[in-house]
Amino acid sequence: MATSTHNTVAYQQMHPGSLASMHRYSHDSGHGTESDSGRSDSLGERHEEKDEEIQYFGDHLPENRAGAAGSSRRSVADRILFRVPLMVPGWLMKTTSFFYDAVDFLILIFGFVAILTGFITYGGVFKGSNIFNGLAHSIKGGIFFWYGLLTLGRWMGCFAEYGWAWNVRPPVGMVSARKAKVPSAEFVESFVIFLYGSTNVFLEHLASWGGAWTAQDLEHVSITIMFFGGGLCGMLVESNTVRHLLNASLARLDAGQKQYGFKEQWTPPKTYSFSMNPFPGLVILLLGLMMSSHHQHSMVSTMVHKQWGTLFVGFALARAVTYILIYLSPPSSYLPSRPPSEIISSFCLISGGLIFIASNKDTVAAMERYNLNAMFIFTVTMGFTAFLMAWQMIVLAIKGWTVRRRQSESVPDRGTLA
Repeated sequence: MATSTHNTVAYQQMHPGSLASMHRYSHDSGHGTESDSGRSDSLGERHEEKDEEIQYFGDHLPENRAGAAGSSRRSVADRILFRVPLMVPGWLMKTTSFFYDAVDFLILIFGFVAILTGFITYGGVFKGSNIFNGLAHSIKGGIFFWYGLLTLGRWMGCFAEYGWAWNVRPPVGMVSARKAKVPSAEFVESFVIFLYGSTNVFLEHLASWGGAWTAQDLEHVSITIMFFGGGLCGMLVESNTVRHLLNASLARLDAGQKQYGFKEQWTPPKTYSFSMNPFPGLVILLLGLMMSSHHQHSMVSTMVHKQWGTLFVGFALARAVTYILIYLSPPSSYLPSRPPSEIISSFCLISGGLIFIASNKDTVAAMERYNLNAMFIFTVTMGFTAFLMAWQMIVLAIKGWTVRRRQSESVPDRGTLA
């Protein structure tokens, strides 16, 4: 294939030493290293590949579009930009990259906090001793709200590289060793429940600190203890070590399996390959039942609490349906299985978390002052939740389209190289 001298020189400037590497040194005879046919074929293929690359880069060099002068200016700017990272210390680049990734992951949560505190400031609520009630409802309801968004993300295929998208976890090689060691999604859920229970045991009496304990305070503490124990049980269920120890009663029988040849009976069940942990759903189910009948100071407040309590019960039932489907047909693919019941789970969590936030004393008092019934906050939340879920699906679909387009652009079309 004929190439111009100008294109060859330009290619050498972009890839110095690449063309020279195709030729042997004068003191290298080439004998004893490869056969004549293999050497001639490999050299011929390398020459053809280099000619194709020269033609490709020659056709796409800037001077063919804007002239040699503009190309030289751009090449100088490119060299400067490429050398800037080399002049920055490595530890500084790693630190900057870490903070950038941290902000990139937390920016949505920062935005949620900014919007929520904006509503609180604009409405003039959570003043005096009511700040503890407002913080409790905002933080706890916010956790369930984000739990619902993550549940919907898992259904759409997010975190599939960790095995969180109701799929088989990819092995090391397909993903990095760090991602392969990430615990299961059920373990993370159980840990969050455990962390909430272990910390809120000491915070349920802040609103009346120094005063007498009431029956309602003891109810709240009992709920946190349930979270503490339920989260701990969930983490133990997810532990492979605990599962292996629970099989210790068959350890002596296992020693004789080779003698009797019952290898199939000692094969781990298919259900071992996927986590089916009922404790996160069970804890939230009990929480919903408790809050549905939790006594409040007014009828409106009682009905609002019953609304988000019922939604949490709906989440637990939908998650139970998911586990039934997984038990009957365990995932066998790296692709997300997308059980339909998880859409209902995410809807119940998102809407229930928002109503949880709105069930604080000041918001309920404002609803009663303006003669708004409990169904007002329920209907508004349902519409907003449906719109928010649709928006999340659209955003992630746009992300997937962008990733596929970049992948297609990063692979050069071999037809243009001929």
